[in-house]
Amino acid sequence: MLAKKKVALIGLGKLGETLVRALLDAQALAPERITATAKHPETLAAKRGLGIRTTLNNRAAVRGADVVIVSVKPQAMPEALRQLRSALTSRHLLISTVTGVHSADIERRLGKSIPVVRTMPNTPCLVRAGMTGIAPGKYARPEHVALAQEIFGLMGRTLVLDERYMDAVTGLSASGPAFMYVVLEALAEGGLKVGLPRETATELVAQTMLGAAKLVLETGEHPAKLKDAVTTPAGCTIDGLLELEEGGLRVALIKAVVRTTRRAAELRQG
Repeated sequence: MLAKKKVALIGLGKLGETLVRALLDAQALAPERITATAKHPETLAAKRGLGIRTTLNNRAAVRGADVVIVSVKPQAMPEALRQLRSALTSRHLLISTVTGVHSADIERRLGKSIPVVRTMPNTPCLVRAGMTGIAPGKYARPEHVALAQEIFGLMGRTLVLDERYMDAVTGLSASGPAFMYVVLEALAEGGLKVGLPRETATELVAQTMLGAAKLVLETGEHPAKLKDAVTTPAGCTIDGLLELEEGGLRVALIKAVVRTTRRAAELRQG
């Protein structure tokens, strides 16, 4: 479905470049089928090696496209939509990666029946191990959602859900890597404390976290059951788990997700 489309990417930042590279590396699109825009010419000059079409004119990029991916900072979204409004028609699919901007807000600003799909990727998309929440807007049909899944599936896993959950997705999977890095760093420093070289400890922890996550995804088992499989009676692991419970790790992580979700809602409400 994607191979015959033309894509306009509004905002060639870090995520935008990641999207382009994923499309090209997978040979999902030929370079000439991708047009990217940026606010400054030096940004486009720096990305010349991608081999795609580039322009400073958002409207021109959209007119020749089937799919329009808007990947700008939240504060730049109103101006971007103002520029795109006259060029967008109902034949376009608009995909937003912009944090905190509801699809209804996009539809209202456009004033047209444009299919909109809202997405929330996270930073592991950079290494094709991302998680992207996908929520269809009022005018998006199943084929639009499937197209968004095809695009973002090139950078990891996707999950389609109702838009009312997107603040929670922001708080959990978009902010979640930062929480994981704190856990990773702390465990690695624990390894340092018991005598491991820092690089060795970091590698051990990173691969352990990767493997543990993969085991959850591939077995479908509840994390508690997998935890119990590691925890033998009177063994080492139970002592460590007791320390974590005493330190309040579980509650701290739950509260972190709740707080970031609330903040995402605050940003959305203005």
